[in-house]
Amino acid sequence: MVQEQAAAAGANDAAPPAKDAEQQQPKPFSVKEGMQGIITLLEKAVKTKETRLLMGRLMRQTAMVRKHMTASDLVAFINTYLPKDSNSAGFLKGYVMQDGDTAPMEDDATAAGDAGDGADAGSALGPSQLPEVELYMYLLLLVNLLDRKQFAQAREVADTAVGLLQQHNRRTLDAIGARIYFYYSWAYECTGALADVRSTLMAAHCTAGLRHDAVGQETLLNLLLRNYLAYNLYDQAEKFRSKAQKADTWRVPGQYCRYLYYLGTIRAIQLEYTEAKEVLQQASRKAPTCAHGFRVACNKWLILVRLLLGEVPERVEFSAPGMRTPLAPYFELTCAVRSGDLAQFRVVSEKFAAAFRADRTTNLITRLQYNVIRTGLRRINLAYSRISLKDVAEKLALPSAVDAEYICAKAIRDGGIDAVLDHAGGFLATRELTDLYSTNEPQVGCTVRSVKPQSPLQSAAGPCKGVCSRHGCYT
Repeated sequence: MVQEQAAAAGANDAAPPAKDAEQQQPKPFSVKEGMQGIITLLEKAVKTKETRLLMGRLMRQTAMVRKHMTASDLVAFINTYLPKDSNSAGFLKGYVMQDGDTAPMEDDATAAGDAGDGADAGSALGPSQLPEVELYMYLLLLVNLLDRKQFAQAREVADTAVGLLQQHNRRTLDAIGARIYFYYSWAYECTGALADVRSTLMAAHCTAGLRHDAVGQETLLNLLLRNYLAYNLYDQAEKFRSKAQKADTWRVPGQYCRYLYYLGTIRAIQLEYTEAKEVLQQASRKAPTCAHGFRVACNKWLILVRLLLGEVPERVEFSAPGMRTPLAPYFELTCAVRSGDLAQFRVVSEKFAAAFRADRTTNLITRLQYNVIRTGLRRINLAYSRISLKDVAEKLALPSAVDAEYICAKAIRDGGIDAVLDHAGGFLATRELTDLYSTNEPQVGCTVRSVKPQSPLQSAAGPCKGVCSRHGCYT
């Protein structure tokens, strides 16, 4: 009897954990429910004229729907939320049908059934006449085409979406319009025609400023800066950046990080390395942890800027989580600069030339050559009291002794080394470092500091006699 009660008690104790385990299982994400929530959010934002909902919650929910959405889901959304007689519905479904997705497409009856099921849940369903819903469907299709790498079709959809967007002046379209312009520029960049959208983006940026569209201004400013930098138009980018209207506080933190990154690249090309280092550090620190690619790009430019400033990054910075592989070429480059070995520097530059061209950092790496020579020359100056220019050229892997003489002269003039260059003898002699405390200079300095200077009144009235209570001095 006692054993049966103990067994029953043990069974009762073991039952709750199993129930808790069932409750803790995450519910699978439903694309239909996510889309219903997005449409409800759009209608609520339009009704209450609240744009903050569209900047935060809408984009987060869009990211979740984007991960699980298929072509059949997209057709069902178009059939459900757009009027059947609208031109946009037929246009969007025509581009979805061009996809080779093997998933079965839902017809109107299936979509209507889904709408009926969702209506029981209390979601906002049925065709909507709102331009926000219509342009959001364009945004979904544009993202879907870019994810499938169908860039030509994405350009056509983006052109139509931008034309439709320019017909409306609604603040609830600001967040959606900013994302459409972003993917519009991306579609043209992927097809190698980024310069073709510059005038359109410039006109949209001016319109956003007149309408006080802060989100659109920030997005279009970064898109134009990226457009200029893609064609190495750094002067035009700086002129536009300096004259563009910018708010004191940025509405979107991600756009502010991008702006700091572009500003840092412009400053690095313009030889303003100190400011470039500051803004690139800010961009890397303010970037979210999920933006791994952006942080890698910031660190690449930051490493080169620090090397140009004469600093050597720590090894820990190259071994950070997720940074070891993408920063491997820059680690070898840093080792070559630190050792002052010009031959090794050239080997590394040629070995990773393709990676440096892809990162658009070849210009800065070319400038690093003088830093490598200066570091090697400083090592030679410390190791040899006198060395011929021919040997200097051989150690630094320079073409001739004449080049070595010019480089040594420039290093002496810049204060990089403390040496004397003998042109007639063809050698470089290090200046002897004399012991300062073996001379009378410390005594003279101490005497100057111990003598109290005369006051202006004393020098005007002449020397004082005896104890002077007025000036506080002795004769």
